[in-house]
Amino acid sequence: HGRNGADAYKKAERIKVSIQDLKAGEPCRECPKGRLYPVKKAGTLVQFVGMAPLAAKIYELEKLRCNLCGEVFTAQPPNNVGSDKYDETAGAMIAMLKYGSGVPFYRIEKLQESLGLPLPASTQWDVVEQAANRGVYPAYRELVRQAAQGDVIHNDDTAMKILALMKHSDEKSSRTGMFTTGMVSIVEDRKIALFFTGEKHAGENMTDLLQLRHAELEPPIQMCDALSRNRPEEVEILLANCLIHGRRNFVDIASSFPEETGHVIGEIAQVYKNDKTAGELNLSPQERLLFHQRESGHLMKNLKQWLSEQIEQKKAEPNSGLGKAIAYMLKHWEPLTLFLRAPRVPLDNNL
Repeated sequence: HGRNGADAYKKAERIKVSIQDLKAGEPCRECPKGRLYPVKKAGTLVQFVGMAPLAAKIYELEKLRCNLCGEVFTAQPPNNVGSDKYDETAGAMIAMLKYGSGVPFYRIEKLQESLGLPLPASTQWDVVEQAANRGVYPAYRELVRQAAQGDVIHNDDTAMKILALMKHSDEKSSRTGMFTTGMVSIVEDRKIALFFTGEKHAGENMTDLLQLRHAELEPPIQMCDALSRNRPEEVEILLANCLIHGRRNFVDIASSFPEETGHVIGEIAQVYKNDKTAGELNLSPQERLLFHQRESGHLMKNLKQWLSEQIEQKKAEPNSGLGKAIAYMLKHWEPLTLFLRAPRVPLDNNL
């Protein structure tokens, strides 16, 4: 119904209002024999007020001058007032409006100006950058360091155009691609999401990340699709490929090969059903591994045999959509089935 109770407003300022002419312990003015006592749950009145996204306070500091020596004495600002014109909450609010809610700097500028509190777009940028240097970048660098220690790291690329890089790129350079690499590192029970945008692809960004990994740790499980550029170089990993990518090749040709694709999709569905059951049973990573070996191992073994027979017995044309889908699965069979040989391995890269 769109209505919220007073308890929903966690950050609202709460002001206690006393009854002006009555106090606890006094006689009741309706029945002189009774006594008043506090009621545990106070009455509430919620009131919204409008204000600018960024408010300003002007402290007028009194000055006194000696009429004899000319010395000037200036009042000290309150203890909770810093020396900076824009405090950390101002930088945080601008950043949330711009990058959290998608409000451009120039629109914030127009809004603030209309409310009598001018804040130029160029100034907003400077305030946000200063806030980032103080608090965001140190936290970001620590997130990157912690993500490098993850047990499982998902990664993938998407194309991204960066005008500044396009403008200054060398026309003779063989490197023309630009990407945003998304990573999700699972560190114990926490998930850390990272994004790297530039000319490096996912494998190179993964290599850079794992340079920060503690040497005594076991190699992490990397979950990605089978593109070679997703894999890092010169660092040790346990490579797991996305089962959904393998399945998708069969989904795309289902209308042309309904019987064959139905078989493959059905077998993979049973594996996912087993994984869901393992989650519902709240199994430990090692217990989940044993569960999959027992319940899913024979499914994947039979599926591999069936896929091989389609090619070996010439039941599927190698250059057909079905042949290519089968070839993909067989070529990447080991990383696609790592979940049967190591704990913590996810089935896919959907995360």
